[in-house]
Amino acid sequence: MQLIFEAVQEACPRAVWSRGVTLARTDAVSVEERRAQSITLRVETKQGLNAPQVTLHPSDEDWECSCATPEDPCDHVAASVIALRRAQKAGEELPTQGDGMGRVVYELEDRSGHLRLTRAIEFKGERIPLKGSLTAAAAGHRIGPDFVATPSDFAIERVMANRPTDSASRPNVANLLDKLAGTERVFLDGQPIKVESEPMGLTGRVVDAPGGVRLFVEQDRRIERAFRNGLVLTNDTLHPLAPNKLNGRELADLPRGRFYSDDDLAVLVTEIIPDLEERIPLTVETEKLPTARHGERPRIRIEVKREGLGLSVLPTLVYGNPPVARIDAGRLVHLGGGEVPIRIEAGENEAISRLRSELGLRPGVTTRLSASDAIVFAARLEHTTMEIVGASYRDFQLRGDLSAAIQIDDDLLSVNFRIDGSPHGGDSVGAADDPGFDLMSTDDPLHETGPHSGGHGATAQPESVLRAWSRGESVVALDGGGFAKLPEDWLTRFGDRIADLLAARDPRGRVARHALPDLALLCQDLDEPPPPSLEGLRPLLDGFDGIPRAEIDADLEDVLRPYQRQGVDWLVFLRRAGLGALLADDMGLGKTIQALCAIEGRTLVVAPTSVLHGWIREIERFRPHLGVELYHGAGRRLDPKAEVTITSYALLRQDVESLTAVHWDCVVLDEAQAIKNPESQIARAAHRLDARARFALTGTPVENRLDELWSQLHFLNPGLLGGRTDFRDRYSRPIGDGDGEVAHRLRQRIRPFLLRRLKAEVAPELPPLTEIVLDCELSTEERSVYDSVRAATVRDVVERLRAGGNVLAALEALLRLRQASCHPSLVPGQASETGSSSKLETLFARLEEAVADGHKALVFSQWTSFLDLVEPGLREREIDWLRLDGSTRDRGAVVEGFQSDEGPPVMLLSLRAGGTGLNLTAADHVFLLDPWWNPAVEQQAADRAHRIGQERPVALHRLIARNTVEEGILKLHARKRALADAALEEADGSSRLSRDELVELLEGA
Repeated sequence: MQLIFEAVQEACPRAVWSRGVTLARTDAVSVEERRAQSITLRVETKQGLNAPQVTLHPSDEDWECSCATPEDPCDHVAASVIALRRAQKAGEELPTQGDGMGRVVYELEDRSGHLRLTRAIEFKGERIPLKGSLTAAAAGHRIGPDFVATPSDFAIERVMANRPTDSASRPNVANLLDKLAGTERVFLDGQPIKVESEPMGLTGRVVDAPGGVRLFVEQDRRIERAFRNGLVLTNDTLHPLAPNKLNGRELADLPRGRFYSDDDLAVLVTEIIPDLEERIPLTVETEKLPTARHGERPRIRIEVKREGLGLSVLPTLVYGNPPVARIDAGRLVHLGGGEVPIRIEAGENEAISRLRSELGLRPGVTTRLSASDAIVFAARLEHTTMEIVGASYRDFQLRGDLSAAIQIDDDLLSVNFRIDGSPHGGDSVGAADDPGFDLMSTDDPLHETGPHSGGHGATAQPESVLRAWSRGESVVALDGGGFAKLPEDWLTRFGDRIADLLAARDPRGRVARHALPDLALLCQDLDEPPPPSLEGLRPLLDGFDGIPRAEIDADLEDVLRPYQRQGVDWLVFLRRAGLGALLADDMGLGKTIQALCAIEGRTLVVAPTSVLHGWIREIERFRPHLGVELYHGAGRRLDPKAEVTITSYALLRQDVESLTAVHWDCVVLDEAQAIKNPESQIARAAHRLDARARFALTGTPVENRLDELWSQLHFLNPGLLGGRTDFRDRYSRPIGDGDGEVAHRLRQRIRPFLLRRLKAEVAPELPPLTEIVLDCELSTEERSVYDSVRAATVRDVVERLRAGGNVLAALEALLRLRQASCHPSLVPGQASETGSSSKLETLFARLEEAVADGHKALVFSQWTSFLDLVEPGLREREIDWLRLDGSTRDRGAVVEGFQSDEGPPVMLLSLRAGGTGLNLTAADHVFLLDPWWNPAVEQQAADRAHRIGQERPVALHRLIARNTVEEGILKLHARKRALADAALEEADGSSRLSRDELVELLEGA
């Protein structure tokens, strides 16, 4: 009491402390209730019943008073500590309040299974219902005989105040019984009862059952009466009903009894019962339950199995030797027989830690090891004291280092891999100073010339070696058991080329013709002379400089430019060698005439519909003696006498059976990017064509993915790049990840079959192409439409895109933003009040100026609906025009009309229909109304005018709406164009719009 006395004295003003001394001297202070951590006192004042209640908390040096005085501490608190201090010094006790007065009692009445609580004042043997509140009595209102209310009574009243008409309702029960417990003033139906706050309710029992035991959950049998408001009576004591802690499944089946077979008793003993005992009381009334065994230490048991070329390792945490139980996913599983071990958590953690530190494993988790990892692991197992089940790991022993031996005999290739020191047989020649390599002579008596190497025991199959190396392994399985170290340096130098060549062999080991240049390069890398049959292909390896000059008509000699003459020689050389050729010259460099000079025999030309008549005109101009057939129209039929048959890709797909039934001497695919998707029906039809020689012409051999290049080269030289899956694994993915070495290897592989020249390299005499960006400022109306589209779509779409959502919604949002950048009327549900747009006004101003100066112009849009909006403006300005889009029938007549001197000065074109294959050199102005994120598509459009035959400088005008998504597309062009230029060198994906780029465009819109 000393500390709280000093605390109150220090906090009290002098006047308050003085009043407290006065109250204490008049014996106004009495004890109302003592508790473990507090003491409650009453301080009588002149106001009678309104005696303030003071509660002191000595250990906390804290206090409370029920008076309304603003002072803290007040004089009542001061009087209380002073009175207690005086009594303590005198060795006396303060008087207890209420001697000879009434007390508050609590009566419970059972009303149809629901207990109702009321209060009464018990005074001189009588109980008088308590009317009013104790708080009112403390305020001076007389509510019955004089009585003393304890702090517990006030606490009970506060609980009852929450539900004055039903204070014993279920939500109040636990709190109410906690306050009633220990008062010894509670009666049920007139009889005194005890109140306990400990809940009672469900209990569990385990009893015998045939073949096992049964676990029941039922109400505690000691409960005599249960009341609907969450109270139960047992042995004259009232308890709260225990809350239900069982889940739905337990409540459903445990009251009926859950059966556990003899095999499940260990789980019951070690898991179910302990878990249930934490929630409800439980008794065991059977002797079947196994005895728990103490002292059994957990240990690790490792099961090792051979799996393919590696090992499968499964460590298990077990008890007993032999094991009587194991830990499976954190649970104890009894393995039958014996006692159930008591789990030792510390021992389990120790065993797990040791397993992790020694072998890097986790119990219960299967680890699959590659061959090289298995060899290291097997050596570590030799030193462990943990139990190992299975001896297959002993096979993983390193027996030595492999060396390679190659034999090349004409177009026959075979490869041997043997352990160093194991005889290859015969004499080796060449590369003697190259460790791990031996070039074998052709008279090796032990050498097998088939597709697999010979040898026994100490040899490894080439396919196994290359497969292990490609997976990043450092070892390979030997034919006779054990493993050998791969010759990694040798494989780094020659492995990819060897893999390509082995994949190109037939069952007899002979290399396909399209792979012979690779075979010649291998000989060159080995510093060995190639077999005589490969000498004829050397020009393909020497930059085409040694290609013999092809015989062509004399009148063509004067027509061909030097680079075109070189292209003709190259095409003829490959045609005669039975190899396909991909002519990928820049657009406008005359691929058509080069192909026309190189074809021989019955030839099929497949081209876009828009350029079919262009081919006929070129043949009539340069090779008029050839018999030409246009395989097109309703009455089409193949003429076996025609030297050149020209058809479209659509008809190739439609008439595939007729066209593939013919053995063609030569097949030419113009704009060969049409077969870029190998899954398309057009590509499949092209791959089925039967031809001795195959040419593919395209200015954009790669637009989106390297698969496009594979599809075209697979048409030209089937098998050159392997299957699609192999190509993706060995080329596409590594190049897409930026692997420059793989890109270099691909370039070397396709170099003999692909010829690409750029305008800047071979046609410096072409007039310049000037690119001009025309910034268009949106009008107020246009900006309003654009902003509304952006607000309605962008934020939600970007969030879904970042979360991995489907890109279709993003592409739709991007489409609407691009349309709003061009003209309000292009956006569904919108219309322009003026009928025009900023872009159209900019276009017409430039067109009027160009036409007035005698120029012709091409106007491109990807939307024919935008071209529809251009036409009224041209008509209003009395500017004649022609139009070419997907609905145009006689495209040849449209092109001729525009190319003529008297033709209209403007041609409107859709990018899809007019972006490729057309010669429109009459124009020297090109307008791109809407930017496309693939710059190659725009370049194709510009090349309709900027090509061989153009004598005037060409201006390419890009109309870009400022502060719109179009500016973001323009920024992408620089990156895309760099990728497109290098697509055949180091990059993949020049025009595909990635998810990140979509997010970038939409956020920047």
